Order: sequence, then structure tokens, then C-alpha cells
Amino acid sequence: MGDAAGRPAAGGDDPATAAARRLGARMTAQLDRQATALLGGDRAGFLAVAEPAARSDLTRRYAALRALRVTVWRPAADGVPTAVDGHPGEWRLTVTVGYCFVLPGCTPSSVEIGTRWRLVGEEPRLLAVEESRAKPAGARPWEVSDLAVAVGKRSVVATTPALRAKLPGLLAQAEAAAAVADSYAVAGSPPDRYLVFYAGRTEWRRWYGGGRPKWTAGYAVGVGGGHHDIVLNAQSVTPTGVDDLLRHELTHAASLPDRGYSDRSSWWLVEGLAEYAGADGQPVGRYEGLAEVRTLVHGGWNGRLDSLAPADDAADTRVGGSYGVGYLAVRHLVDRYGEPRVLDFFRAVVHEHRSLDDAADRVFGERWPALHDD
Repeated sequence: MGDAAGRPAAGGDDPATAAARRLGARMTAQLDRQATALLGGDRAGFLAVAEPAARSDLTRRYAALRALRVTVWRPAADGVPTAVDGHPGEWRLTVTVGYCFVLPGCTPSSVEIGTRWRLVGEEPRLLAVEESRAKPAGARPWEVSDLAVAVGKRSVVATTPALRAKLPGLLAQAEAAAAVADSYAVAGSPPDRYLVFYAGRTEWRRWYGGGRPKWTAGYAVGVGGGHHDIVLNAQSVTPTGVDDLLRHELTHAASLPDRGYSDRSSWWLVEGLAEYAGADGQPVGRYEGLAEVRTLVHGGWNGRLDSLAPADDAADTRVGGSYGVGYLAVRHLVDRYGEPRVLDFFRAVVHEHRSLDDAADRVFGERWPALHDD
């Protein structure tokens, strides 16, 4: 027997869903045309799918993406369009975009973006592009800011036009830091490019969702495809501290797994390795945080590495002491076992999620409690 009249076939869509799928297909076709225009340097074509109200924002996005030398831009719909409440004739479609900068052969990063549309006759017209809010990354700088960009062999450095004069020096420092960070790629090849954003006061509060601890001078944030973007706080960075900070943050980008890490008990290892790279072989006695380390050791810390991570509102001395102890712990392990085995230990703990006991036994042939006490 056939289906009753008006009832969708088994496994098929009801008429409303089928219509929404057809509408979504027309929207993604528009986005595909826009992607082709972006990669081809056709600004007029990039804007052609949009209503006038969206063009100012899209013009800025286009310029920022072109400055970053976008090489891959692949939009894909995550579902079907949904009607926007209170706005008859408007629709919202969530899109995930895979993208690459500089190198066309990279494993793409990804970003989830909300798009809003208006039907003009049968043609969907782009009305607005929302900034991404998905954790952990939040809004990318190229979504919300005008950008000036400098491109090197191993790094890309970007900032706002107001800070453009900083770019040549920052690029040279990032290139030098990349040569150090490359050696800390513990699970495969180093990143194809290190992407560094230099944030002014406003941008620091907005890029990647803002909200970082007040003591943060920089951070690395995973953006998919094995990539971590780096952000430096222009308000906190001192001229003499940029080199150490870049080595530190680029080492995070080289050493961390795709999704970062969430176990605060291994904070000392993650930050200790980055501090070790930041010190770049200098004698322990020249490490700047030794005074803060002494204050921490004599100031009530329980001596446990797994409780070393500072709170978001911690005082600067507590923060400096924590980073210093992490550095000294990793330095001790390197002096005892050598860098290759310490990187194996890092991979076991941070990438493979092995316990410290298991990782120490496998890599060092030692019991962790005894090593910890050392």
C-alpha cells in the first residue's frame, strides 16, 4: 500500500523541512560564490551576494582576510535555515568555515558563524554576518577589526592600523622565536605558520572573547586543524620582554594538542616547558623570576606541582613565582634526562592523558613521587 495522501515517505522530510533544505542550498550556493570571489581577489563579487546594510562589515572582513593572505575558504551549512522571530521574511543559517592563511595546503582551521538572510523574490540575500562566539576561541581578529599584516617565512604578525609601525620589529622577533619553538613540536611537524596578533587595549578585551586574567601578557588559543593563534597584550609587553614572551607563546602553539589542555594539575608542565623555551638556554641564575620563586616557596605554597596554577585574580608575585617554579621543575628534568625524554614525558602527559606516575615510569624509568620530591 502507498503512503496516505500528504504524509511524507518513510525517512523523508515534511514539506516545511524540505522547503527549508532547498532554501539552505540556495544560501550555501551564494556563500560558495562569495568564497570564490574572496580567493580570487574580487571584492565586488564578494559583496554582490549581500544587502547594502551588510556591506560595510563585509568590506572590512574582506580586507582583513586578504591581508592575511587567505588561501582556503570553505563554508558549509550546519543545518537548515530557521526563521528569525519578530522579523518576517528573515532567516538565520549557521555556517562552519574551514580556512587557511598563506599556505593553500594547510589543515584548515575552522570557525562557526551565524549568517542572516532576507529573501528578495526567490533569491536569498545576505543581511548580516555575526561574529563567532563559540568557545574556546570566540571572535577572531579578522572578524571584528581592521588589520595591518606582515608575513615572514615562519610567522605572520597582525595588528590594528594604529600600531602598524610595530610590525617590522615584531615580525623579526617572531621569526627568531619560531626557530626556537619549532624544536618543541612534540607530536609531529611544527606549525606551518605561527599566527601572532598584537592587541591594543580595545582589541585585548574583544579578540577571542577577551576576559583573560588581568596578569596575562599573552596567550595561545586553539582554532582547529592543529593551529593555535597567539595574542600579545600591547599594554603589558615590555620592549625587553617581547622575545621571551614570543618564544613562550609560540612554544605553546608548537607543543599543545589541537584542543589545548584542561587538566590544571599539569599546568606546571605546560607553562614550565614554555618558560624553558622562553629562557632559550640562559643560565638558571639569570632567570628573572627567581625572587618571586623564593617568595612563593617561603609564603605558604604547599610544595605540590599539581597545585601550582595561579588563580585568575592572583597577585603578580604569586603568578611570577608559579611560572618560575614550573620553569625550574622542567629545567631540572632536562638537566637530568635531556630534552628528548622530557618532550616524550610532555607528550605522554599532555597529549596522551597518561598519569604522571605512568608517564614517569614509561619515559624515565622512575617513580613520580620520588621525582616530584627531587
